[in-house]
Amino acid sequence: TTFPVVPQIPNELIVTPENPMFVCLCLSGMNAAVRATVRVGLYTGAKVYFVHEGYQGLVDGGDNIKLATWESVSMMLQLGGTVIGSARCMDFRAREGRMKAALNLVKLGITNLCVIGGDGSLTGANQFRTEWSTLLVDLVKAGKISNDEAKTSSHLNIVGMVGSIDNDFCGTDMTIGTDSALHRIIEVVDAITTTAQSHQRTFILEVMGRHCGYLALVTALACGADWVFIPEMPPDEGWEGHLCRRLADQRARGCRLNVIIVAEGAMGRDGKPIGSEDIKKLVEKNLGFDTRTTVLGHVQRGGTPSAFDRILGSRMGVEAVMALLEATPETPACVVSLSGNQAVRLPLMECVQVTKDVTTAMAENRWEDAIKLRGKSFENNWNTYKMLAHINPPDTKSNINVAIVNVGAPCAGMNAAVRSAVRIGIIQGHNMLAVHDGFEGLAHGNIEPITWTGVSGWTGKGGSELGTKRVLPSKFIEEISLTIAKFNIHSLVIIGGFEAFMGGLELVTAREKYEELCIPMVVIPATVSNNVPGSDFSIGADTALNTITSTCDRIKQSAAGTKRRVFIIETMGGYCGYLATMAGLAAGADAAYIYEDKFGIRDLEMNVEHLVQKMKTDVKRGLILRNEKCNANYTTDFIFALYSEEGKGVFDCRKNILGHMQQGGTPTPFDRNFGTKMGSKAVLWLTEKLKEVYRHGRIFANTPDSACVLGMRKRALTFQPLAELNEQTDFEHRIPKTSWWLKLRPIMKILAKYNISLDTSEHAHMEHVIKKRVSMPAPLMKKHKEEVEEEEE
Repeated sequence: TTFPVVPQIPNELIVTPENPMFVCLCLSGMNAAVRATVRVGLYTGAKVYFVHEGYQGLVDGGDNIKLATWESVSMMLQLGGTVIGSARCMDFRAREGRMKAALNLVKLGITNLCVIGGDGSLTGANQFRTEWSTLLVDLVKAGKISNDEAKTSSHLNIVGMVGSIDNDFCGTDMTIGTDSALHRIIEVVDAITTTAQSHQRTFILEVMGRHCGYLALVTALACGADWVFIPEMPPDEGWEGHLCRRLADQRARGCRLNVIIVAEGAMGRDGKPIGSEDIKKLVEKNLGFDTRTTVLGHVQRGGTPSAFDRILGSRMGVEAVMALLEATPETPACVVSLSGNQAVRLPLMECVQVTKDVTTAMAENRWEDAIKLRGKSFENNWNTYKMLAHINPPDTKSNINVAIVNVGAPCAGMNAAVRSAVRIGIIQGHNMLAVHDGFEGLAHGNIEPITWTGVSGWTGKGGSELGTKRVLPSKFIEEISLTIAKFNIHSLVIIGGFEAFMGGLELVTAREKYEELCIPMVVIPATVSNNVPGSDFSIGADTALNTITSTCDRIKQSAAGTKRRVFIIETMGGYCGYLATMAGLAAGADAAYIYEDKFGIRDLEMNVEHLVQKMKTDVKRGLILRNEKCNANYTTDFIFALYSEEGKGVFDCRKNILGHMQQGGTPTPFDRNFGTKMGSKAVLWLTEKLKEVYRHGRIFANTPDSACVLGMRKRALTFQPLAELNEQTDFEHRIPKTSWWLKLRPIMKILAKYNISLDTSEHAHMEHVIKKRVSMPAPLMKKHKEEVEEEEE
């Protein structure tokens, strides 16, 4: 089904920032959500209101509640915080204050409320919704509204979006603002570690997270920390000795730097806080190491939003509007969440209840339950950290040799995947072999053992430390088979882009002729183009996307100064339009030309006319993105010339070809974390597969499921046989035949004010958190169900 361009919407939408009854935060990425909600609301034909200064503005009314326009949310994407303000509001905590808020809404005919905030803000919104009918009764009795007004505004719809840098709201993998906070933290970690290594220091970094350790945990994974302290899992008794032994062991292995990450809410099993200064004194006293502490504080909340947060906020804003339009009086208040790469709707109070359950579990010392209640993403991060940081290599070896090779163009995050694969392999007792210079190096025997310390510090390094080439194995098959036999390689980890996928397929095909190739293999997608079949995401694409987005921000800023200027930007990606599309969404582009979404001269004409009309408004700038191979004839030079000619007298044009800067730089937190988990999961899978294919004293693997692509598909990391992905691949253009992100392109066009139809057939449906929860003791589960049912009633 398609949503009409201008449907008749009887109600009006209202956008508010988070409820500062409990906390007063300004979070990166909120503005993207506000912008999307406003523009999609206007697109549907609804009136949209800003409520300035949070719930205080809702109570005070007047100029605090203003109609939003298309132009009023322009140039917001790159701004941190929230442009519509937030303030503490004691008035809203009292029923009298909520009556004033209800009066202001009724007088404006507003019956839809979109709230962006944390669990306290959303709980306040739900309370407001629950008592809405009684508030109207009291307002009628007081003579402040008429019976007709009460009847017109008989129910209030609530949809929430979660904004919290701590990522402490259960039911969503990521909250708006978390990824941007991680960017700030990693920038500091990178700056610190460069000097710390020079001086052989121990650095203790304290990050935010009074009740949730997500920031600390992901930071520890992203920088390869030696230890992390989080509220959900206090260290075991006697941790002081364990910590000191670990730091001393790392120094003995040749590591010049120790890094310890501490969440501000970290505590011991006895409930006493563990602060960064406490840890510093312990290390200095017991080990005598030169130790420094850094407490990041509110720097984590500020700065420019990351590309991920902008896209997340935009997607959540669109989904929130759809949820409001579809809501009925019987629909429970919902929160829009992210699961994998899927937008989902969850009952608000179920999520709030599970979030409270985490606190209860921690108070009752049920640490394992607290970890599980945080969600699958948190649990996976914790398990990966434990394996990489707290398990020492075994004394006995498995006699298994695992080789790791990088293939194709280099990208940020490759080294993080290699590091975790090497260390997990060593933990499993395997001998890890580094193959230099891709398949060509594998053919020529450019192989050497790689050790635990050999990959120290690799997580934050861009490019490929192993060296990588685009050469495919077909011309070297015989040499490769001889090398595998010579080095007694039992399994192969291939990290790279489409060449890695193609190379894996060629090795599988050659198994019929070369028995040496009958070993388990796994391909880990790593390319800025994000064009590997079998995975929704590739390592390196997020770093490239942030590079493009930050460049577009600077370009838009220059255009804002000169006025009436349109920029044409060429992005990388081969025939895959992922970077152009997602950067267009993150940077607020007017159009993004890609190969997968065919376009012709009529489309170009429409886009030029759109910019001509745009120059008549207050927004006198334009941004056009073009994927490098979107069309052989409509080149960047052609499009630049066309826009320049047609815009004469109205706007002038500039062009930028970003080139290989998109492949460089240090990896983003997402790519470091994603690479770390992918490398770990790949080697664990190979270990199990090796056990399956071990027969009569030797390894022999020739079934399709012994050579797989490890990819993120919707909500989980999955292994898919290379052979089965043949039919899903457009080999001529080196792209998958279908891509999930193509469904986001209409959103980009709507946010750029194009009159198109929006396909709503795959918008999220209401799900339940309870189905995905940890198993709990029967009495506790029964109590939870009763609480949820009571809230819903």
